[in-house]
Amino acid sequence: MSPAGRPRTAANPRKIALWTAVTLAGAAGWTLLALSRGEEVSAAWMVAAALGSYAIAYRFYARFIATRVLKFDKTRATPAERLNDGVDFHPTDRRVLLGHHFAAIAGAGPLVGPVLAAQMGYLPGTIWIIVGVVFAGAVQDMVVLFFSTRRDGRSLGQMAREEIGVAGGAAALLAAFAIMIILLGVLALIIVNALAQSPWGTFSIGMTIPIALLMGFYLRVLRPGRVTEVSLIGVALLLLALVAGRWVADSSWADTFTLEPKTLVVWLVAYGFIASVLPVWTLLAPRDYLSTFMKIGTIGLLAVGVLVTLPNLKMDAVTPFAGRGDGPVFAGSLFPFVFITIACGALSGFHALISSGTTPKMVQKETQIRMIGYGSMLMESFVAVMALVAASIIDPGLYFTMNAPAGVIGDTVQSASQAVAHFGYSISPDQLAAAAKAVEEHTLLSRTGGAPTLAVGVADIFSQVFGGAGMKAFWYHFAIMFEALFILTALDAGTRVGRFMLQDMLGNVYKPFRTVSWKPGLVLCSAAVVALWGYFLWVGVHEPLGGINQLFPVFGIANQLLAAVALTVCTTLLIKSGRLKWAWITGIPLVWDAVVTLTASWQKVFSGDPKVGFFTQRSAYQDAIDAGKVLPPAKNMSDMHTVVTNSTVDGVLSAVLALLIVVVIADAARVCVRHLRDPAATRLSEAPYTRSAIVAPAGLVASEEEKAELAAAGRSAP
Repeated sequence: MSPAGRPRTAANPRKIALWTAVTLAGAAGWTLLALSRGEEVSAAWMVAAALGSYAIAYRFYARFIATRVLKFDKTRATPAERLNDGVDFHPTDRRVLLGHHFAAIAGAGPLVGPVLAAQMGYLPGTIWIIVGVVFAGAVQDMVVLFFSTRRDGRSLGQMAREEIGVAGGAAALLAAFAIMIILLGVLALIIVNALAQSPWGTFSIGMTIPIALLMGFYLRVLRPGRVTEVSLIGVALLLLALVAGRWVADSSWADTFTLEPKTLVVWLVAYGFIASVLPVWTLLAPRDYLSTFMKIGTIGLLAVGVLVTLPNLKMDAVTPFAGRGDGPVFAGSLFPFVFITIACGALSGFHALISSGTTPKMVQKETQIRMIGYGSMLMESFVAVMALVAASIIDPGLYFTMNAPAGVIGDTVQSASQAVAHFGYSISPDQLAAAAKAVEEHTLLSRTGGAPTLAVGVADIFSQVFGGAGMKAFWYHFAIMFEALFILTALDAGTRVGRFMLQDMLGNVYKPFRTVSWKPGLVLCSAAVVALWGYFLWVGVHEPLGGINQLFPVFGIANQLLAAVALTVCTTLLIKSGRLKWAWITGIPLVWDAVVTLTASWQKVFSGDPKVGFFTQRSAYQDAIDAGKVLPPAKNMSDMHTVVTNSTVDGVLSAVLALLIVVVIADAARVCVRHLRDPAATRLSEAPYTRSAIVAPAGLVASEEEKAELAAAGRSAP
């Protein structure tokens, strides 16, 4: 019997053949991607490399960490069982929780970051997305979830305060909460931009709320435990909502669901507050579970589409911009900025907040943490791979005209065509006009942010499989709506996690706040969190260079700095809990992440290139103001002053966040050294052991032993 509660089974020829085939498929994919030069490579090999690597990593590496390092205990009661209050702590079926966790962590990053990183070529991004998730991102998510579950679902910042110390803990709390607000504001802005003037998207996404409420009531009251039934009902209603959204967009109701950005801000703030306050089983968990069907279904169909159509990767394996650092999409060289740009697809600090937020308060058994923590992150990484595929199969000329700002390529197809020629690629004005017409857009020039590019790639693949060229516009707008749904699920869960973090922080001053379901604290902290990110969003919508737009440039670095905090906490806890020989599992990713993010922070603060360094950019714009000149993206002197302010704020914020992370790492190192010198003096904040009365499988499918245990408990295998 393994320590994780799964039976050890002897190897047999069938399994050996299966894993040999998986290994060979993955190896073939990597070989062709890495060695092909000067000729186009099928995107199918990228899919093969990813899936083969994920399968091996989950089967062997994740299992090794679960059984040998963390030693999951199926007999130990989780906080969901011990503290069940029906509001935040609630034992949740592993399938529903897997859907919730995946939906909560899978925000804008895996969709947008890889698209932007394609500027460097498809190979660097592919390597980091796959290798990074196997050894860093998925490990972080699983280990944080495990340690938070052992500590009554404590937030990342609070665990840092309790296990590292006052100085490092306070720095971690402050950094984590500040970064959380930035991340939520950026996610909300992307949603507003995607749904503004889109009746189809607004109606379809709005309908997921009543569907989720119905699912929660059905599973809690009408038919408890009937996950399969409620899944079928939810999926049927979701598909109906998607189809009906297109009908609404073409009907007299279109105006009702065609909302201005400022109206969407109000609705998003209200939704975020309600989702944070309501019991988790009513809206948040079922809605995230529901959206997962669409997310996984769409990405799965995209993968199938790639295998059917076998499109070639038209982007170079490594572009000249990787070395020069003067790319039109974003400035900076491959190291460190491709790792910062990709962010969530390989390693994300935001995930650590979910893994120490909603999920540990709902997990039924410790043995499910491998599937939920490690497995969900592999799923998100595959989303990132498919986003990179979508960006790499379209014409590079079209890619750069869509992702380069208007100040670089101009505002006409003629100027854009000429600009792209200077980049070393070619696309004619007629081809640019035809590409926009095919997806029923007025123009595709400077559609920055990554989302429209992903939509074009998705439409290109889906239209070849489903409906032909005449359906390209349909699939393009479907992809835009899909991206908004993808991101919204991270916003609602993130708001609830922000509430937990604020309650933990205030609980250090006034103890009742530590009870996360204490009604006054629940309401006050939820209101405070939505007010903070809502303010930045409101200003950002009204001022193109203000509000959350001001903080957008530090989004990637902030997210990766937060991952450094999470990996620091994990490494510290491994050492303090007597697992020193296994500390390399999170220690090596920590060193890599710290080097990457602190290097990026240094360059963003001190670089002499105004496209990279915030303070150099500030000086350039201030000099232009003194000379009476207006530089893009500013359109007037007022905008020029705003750019100067933004550059100053971003530079100071980057420096402060980097300093806070250095404090956290340094204080953690002090604590680890003290523990090694005197292990007997170490105190852990782990909750005492309580025997579990819940019987539930560890994975999606129950093993024979688990079926026997369920039968003995008078239950059938779910």
